[in-house]
Amino acid sequence: MTITRRAFLRGAGSLIGAGALADLWRPAAASVTTMAMPMAGRTSAAMLAAPKVPLINPVSLARFVDPLPIPPTARATEQRAHPAFPGRKLPCYRMQMRAFKMRLHRDVPPTSLWGYDGSFPGPTIEAKRGEPLLVEWANALPTQHFLPIDHNLHGAEKSHPEVRAVTHVHGARVPAHADGYPEDWYTPGQSKLYLYPNAQDAATLWYHDHAMGITRLNIYAGLIGTYIVRDPEEQALGLPTGDCDVPLILCDRLLAQDGQLYYPVSDDPDAPWVMQCNGNLPLCNGKIFPYFEVEPRKYRFRLVNAANTSFFDLSLSHGQPFQQIASDQGLLPKSLERARIELYPAERADVVVDFAELAGKTVQLRHQSQGILEFRVRDGAKRDASVLPATLRDVPRIDPAGAAQHRVMTLNETDDANGNALQMLLDGKRWFDPVSENPRQHSVETWSFVNLTGDAHPIHLHLVRFQVLNRRPFDLFAWNAHRELKFTGPAQAPEPHEMGWKDTVRADPGMVTRIAMRFEGEPGRYVWHCHFLEHEDNEMMRPYDVLPAHS
Repeated sequence: MTITRRAFLRGAGSLIGAGALADLWRPAAASVTTMAMPMAGRTSAAMLAAPKVPLINPVSLARFVDPLPIPPTARATEQRAHPAFPGRKLPCYRMQMRAFKMRLHRDVPPTSLWGYDGSFPGPTIEAKRGEPLLVEWANALPTQHFLPIDHNLHGAEKSHPEVRAVTHVHGARVPAHADGYPEDWYTPGQSKLYLYPNAQDAATLWYHDHAMGITRLNIYAGLIGTYIVRDPEEQALGLPTGDCDVPLILCDRLLAQDGQLYYPVSDDPDAPWVMQCNGNLPLCNGKIFPYFEVEPRKYRFRLVNAANTSFFDLSLSHGQPFQQIASDQGLLPKSLERARIELYPAERADVVVDFAELAGKTVQLRHQSQGILEFRVRDGAKRDASVLPATLRDVPRIDPAGAAQHRVMTLNETDDANGNALQMLLDGKRWFDPVSENPRQHSVETWSFVNLTGDAHPIHLHLVRFQVLNRRPFDLFAWNAHRELKFTGPAQAPEPHEMGWKDTVRADPGMVTRIAMRFEGEPGRYVWHCHFLEHEDNEMMRPYDVLPAHS
């Protein structure tokens, strides 16, 4: 019997923390029938190849022996003029991408990585609403890539340099020329200066590479960091600040016994792309199984899922709850007590954890049943002036009835005769097909994602923040036969933690996921895509144009 890679991935078991290789991968969602699409772009797709080298087994590593690194705060290096703000000098940060080595765990040899300012994650950029800044993103990387490039992928052809980079600040409302458009990559020895107006509410954003066809490799190599926007309204709430306001950037990796990154490939050496990349070693701020000493008081943790494909199912030991206060694009209307928080790639959740009653004890942050970070609560009382207000920020709901456009787009997968994935598509289109989404500046639109695949896809729109309207099951067979959208059940309202502003939404299989947004940014060309990086790199990304507002 032929076993497809899709079946292998779906049947392989748990995602993070398992010892056997077969347990490294877990399905993004339960299988459903997928719509077949014509093959194009690739001639074959094979099963995931067995690793060519022995990998580190997580069971072999001591837990909680390394302190949690806290990314340093970036500092402006100079003041520069910019034509968008005549007669004014703006703070300018220089962020240099370069190769380096660091230990991801005490007992693992140093790992070769790429990082902003030579760190993984890179420094945290602190911004204030309404105060623009400049960043010079400098490419000082080697000229040869150390991870397997698939030259069959669009944008990664052999005619292109192996090492290319362009930085996108995920969730930032920026002019199109500063958004990190995937084709605006540049090579080692070059840099680009981007303007960030910061005309948006306080939120936990993050920056990462976005180079066409190799985003998954550059991010896996370490090109990530946080970008935090603050504003007076949030600061007036009295939430934990300073050393008690901590980013926790979560991802996962596979490591060879010599400590080097292992990126999974197919068993076809000429077409190494795989549709999922799940590691067995969870990392928090660049460390495997770290610990963090905390005071017996409230802390704010900014959770960021920076993994290629893995989602995190987070909880605290001892029944300690999270108090979620924010999602992707800032504060929720009110704080929510949650026992579990699930984050798909690129999603964020800001939570408050109160350690006041846990002096002298330890608490673990867990993914499923696996501890990935240990909090060690110091003895003794600690004065805590922070508060956790019940009401946080008003989030006026968008009325979809007033939308200028209601767009319906499909999420597709092309398979070969054996069910092996060849490409992932948005609305059946490829990157180079004509632009089909062209909203007007300041207009409201609703977009409905009809998921015809067997996976839940985290869909991200650049430039805008949006609201989740609902999810609704539909008849896949009716769609395949007649392209008829026939619903099979009532619309499901978003969960309470989805009632804030979002920029990444989980589109479930067999469901139509509907969002609404106002295109508040500048006219220009942006992109929308799946944030499974392997999908994004293989056609599941499309450009869209924001047209000038009607005069």
